[in-house]
Amino acid sequence: MATESLIDELLQDARERMIKSAEAAQHEFATVRTGRASPALLDRIVVDYYGAVTPLNQLSTISAPEARLLTVQPYDKSSIKTIEKAINESDVGLHPSNDGNLIRLVVPELTEERRRELVKVVRNLAEEGRVAIRNIRRDTMHQLRELKSEGEASSDDEHRAEVELQKLTDARVGELDKALKAKEEEILEV
Repeated sequence: MATESLIDELLQDARERMIKSAEAAQHEFATVRTGRASPALLDRIVVDYYGAVTPLNQLSTISAPEARLLTVQPYDKSSIKTIEKAINESDVGLHPSNDGNLIRLVVPELTEERRRELVKVVRNLAEEGRVAIRNIRRDTMHQLRELKSEGEASSDDEHRAEVELQKLTDARVGELDKALKAKEEEILEV
């Protein structure tokens, strides 16, 4: 019985870590620009606010009032220039314009060439997610083999756990591939 609970704990830990890896990769997908405005595009931007590096979404309200427009409304009007500078220096490729109260970011149409580049970026992000999931599987397999070699688990227990672990891995990778396909379609949509 103790062996089964140990194996169950290993599998549960692997499941949770795989879910987090898949979610992290999907979150990265959201930061890749498509032709549509999304507040998530600005998630990676940090602002030097009075000497403290602060995420943009903690200094302002970010919204997408139209399909091709993002607005950034700073809580502190005096920080508008600093926020504008941070957006200009970031890799999002958007050019801010402000009226003293609000920063507007127009999301331009993507060229076919740029769409293909973005698809490659998203595929690389997905591959990083798959690698992370496979690394979790590898680590858990190693722990299972250690349990068996220490005599704390039988060959049958180890085999059953490995089969279960492979099912978890396949499910998470499948989830990631599905999200990748959806993101590719979103990017290539004209």
